[in-house]
Amino acid sequence: MNVGKEPTEIGEVDKSSRRDFLLKLGIGLNVAAGAMVGIPVVGYVFSTFIKKPELQWIDLGKVSSYREEETTLAKYKNPLHRPWDGETADIPCWVRRLKGNAFQVFAINCAHLGCPVRWFSESKLFLCPCHGGAYYQDGARAAGPPPRGLFEYETKVEGDQLLIKGGVLPTLANNP
Repeated sequence: MNVGKEPTEIGEVDKSSRRDFLLKLGIGLNVAAGAMVGIPVVGYVFSTFIKKPELQWIDLGKVSSYREEETTLAKYKNPLHRPWDGETADIPCWVRRLKGNAFQVFAINCAHLGCPVRWFSESKLFLCPCHGGAYYQDGARAAGPPPRGLFEYETKVEGDQLLIKGGVLPTLANNP
């Protein structure tokens, strides 16, 4: 009579081990999915404690290369670039020389959605091609959806060199 009961126990053992395997597989997949979602969330939360990159003074060239009362497109190399960044490490900006050593340097990005603005010297306006945003030559908002004027870099002149304080693009977080 024990002989008839043994195959049933073996069948139960097989079902039990298959069930245990599937349970462990399910738990493992849930842990993996939780880690894939959880690690970036934890990184985002704790990123506020990480030291932010400090802004640096970046050379935009000689003061004499910019004409008075004109706006010129300039580029600088992002100081935080990596070798594989290629041309994306070159950051464009608009340089407006007022008189003497007085400058305004604007980020090329529209304050609405970040599209690159273009300078039109005939109308003395910066225009955004994406949603029709317009800015006066001093960077102030003229028309369209942008909520504010162009973002501006801090500038200084040392000797005959124009320098801007950069390393991150100016935004509301560091340029209210």
